[in-house]
Parts: sequence; C-alpha cells; structure tokens
Amino acid sequence: MAIVSSGSSAPRGRPSRDELPARLVDPAPVLEELPAAASGLPREDSLRPKRLADYIGQSELKQVLAIAVEATRARQEALDHVLLYGPPGLGKTTMALVLAEELGVRCRITSAPALERPRDIVGLLVNLQPHELLFIDEIHRLNRVAEEILYPAMEDYRLDLTVGKGTTARTRSLDLPPFTLVGATTRAGSLSSPLRDRFGLIQRLEFYGLDELQQIVERAAGLLQIKLEGGAALEVARRCRGTPRIANRLLRRVRDVASVRGHGRIGAPLVAEALSLHRVDDRGLDASDRRLLTLMLEGYGGGPVGLDTLAAGLGEDSATLEAVVEPYLLQLGFLQRTPRGRLVTPAGRNHLGWPAKAAA
Repeated sequence: MAIVSSGSSAPRGRPSRDELPARLVDPAPVLEELPAAASGLPREDSLRPKRLADYIGQSELKQVLAIAVEATRARQEALDHVLLYGPPGLGKTTMALVLAEELGVRCRITSAPALERPRDIVGLLVNLQPHELLFIDEIHRLNRVAEEILYPAMEDYRLDLTVGKGTTARTRSLDLPPFTLVGATTRAGSLSSPLRDRFGLIQRLEFYGLDELQQIVERAAGLLQIKLEGGAALEVARRCRGTPRIANRLLRRVRDVASVRGHGRIGAPLVAEALSLHRVDDRGLDASDRRLLTLMLEGYGGGPVGLDTLAAGLGEDSATLEAVVEPYLLQLGFLQRTPRGRLVTPAGRNHLGWPAKAAA
C-alpha cells in the first residue's frame, strides 16, 4: 500500500510550522504526527498500526470494517464509502491507512481546505486507479462546488464537467474507476444531508479506556525502543485525555527527559516528574485548564460566571475558550454550563484542593 498526498507538502487545513498547538495536550496533530506523505518530513512514522489486528481499541468499529473489507475482497469490488467521525486524535487518519493496507491499494490523502477550486478535486478523481482510497480530512469544510462534483462521483463513479460558457456551455461526463472515499470529520452534524447519505458506512470513534491507552503506550514504547518499568505506561495513559495521539506525544516528551538525564529505564516517578515539567497533572489538565478553574474559584466563588467575563479575565478569545479549553473539563465533570453561566462542580473543586461550596 502506498500513501500519496495531494497539494503541497503542508496541505491547507493541516498545521504549518507556525500553527503548531501551543498546548502539549492539544489533540490537533503537529507535523511529526502526520502521515509521511502529508507532512513531507522525515520522522518516526512507525507508531501508526498498519493492520486491523495491530489497531488497539475501537473494537466495534474494527468488527464492522473487518467484515466490510472481507466481503469486498471476496467480491473484488471497491469498498463502500466510509465516513469516520469523532473528536480529534482518536485515529481516523490511521484507520483510513489501515483500510488501504488491508485492501492492498493506494491511499491518497488530502484535506477539504486544500480543495478550494473545482480543478483540485477533479484532478484527484481523474487520477484515481480502480479500488483506490481517497481520504479527505475535515470533510465538513468542503465547499458547495466540491460537494456537487462528489455527488455523481460517489454514487455513479461519474464526473460531470461543464465545457464552455454561456450559450455554448455543454456538459460532458467522464467515467471514473470504482473507488472508496473515506471522509473524516470532527463535526458530523455539519455535513450536508446529500453528502452524508452517500456514505455506505458511517462510524464514530470513541474515547479510549485506560487499559487500551496503556497498551497503546506500551506498543509505542516498544517501537521507539523505550524501556518502561511497571506502572510507567499507566501513568502516561492517565494523563492523555483518552486520546492516543496525546499519549504518544507525552511518551516522546518523557523519553526526552530520560535521555537528557541518563535514565536507561523509565519508571512511574520519572513520568510524573517529566510531565510535571510540562504542567500536565495526573488527570491530564494543563496550565490553561487550571487557570480557568482557578479564576472561577478565586474571582467568582466557583460561578456561575459568563463566558465573556472569563475570556476577558484570562486574556483569551471566548470562542477559543469554548472550543479548546472547556470540552475536556466538561467531559471530566469539573465544569458545568448552566443558563446563568459556567460553574465549577464539586469534583473540580476537589481536584484543585478547594473545599466544597457551602449550601446557599
């Protein structure tokens, strides 16, 4: 299986060198975590599993896709179009690469923001070979023209092109080889109904459990030739917010500390010390998370307090605060949204060592 990227070495919609996440626990990928063809950078790309058997977690998803792949190979057809959705960092791109490997075909990688003009997506489609996979990341960001080109391509393997202008314009149809479109999105609800209805398989990726994350860390440590003592992998897994991408990133940072300090083997105390340097605590909260909770507790008695007030107090944009900082705190149950504003929960108070709020 070969991986091919479209567009430039740093496709639009993916982070550039100047757009790296400022937070270690940000689930958005940095360049070293993109597939080799998509980033154009040499690096350790071996952490991604190549086969379904090596893919840890997402057991229901793997069962569904394994059956679809086996049936497709038996019929010697192209796999149905697949839509993968869920929070970032859970393995949507990796699953697309695994599917291509299982089918023994090439995977072409692009992202919706890179397909601005009709010729961008037309060029991709006409160059597809039979049964190849076309992976479009952030597919909810496709523009209307690109979507309309995809409709007949997905449904009838046909490309409708308009030649000429005005009264001389006419439509020509080109036949396309059978192919599989794999779309990935963090916002399935933002897809238009006509586009969503053309996917034969629509699957959600869930957050990973602690046992699964521990296995992922142990596997990555083996591939990176890192020697972990008992409990070290679990310590990394506890801090990675249920996201494999963050787990692998934290493991690399722990490796850096161990290498500089001359530790041949990494134990749980060293993991805790290394990640404390990056201000990531035992529940995966970083400095930005604790700043928000601390401001609410110290300045507003734990709330309720409005989003704009918090944004002004932290010097952050309210949209960034709502989209980047709050989701994990809500997921943990440390923060609550109410009609009157944001509120720190008893669990959040307890985590920061604050006493329970007295009853009114």
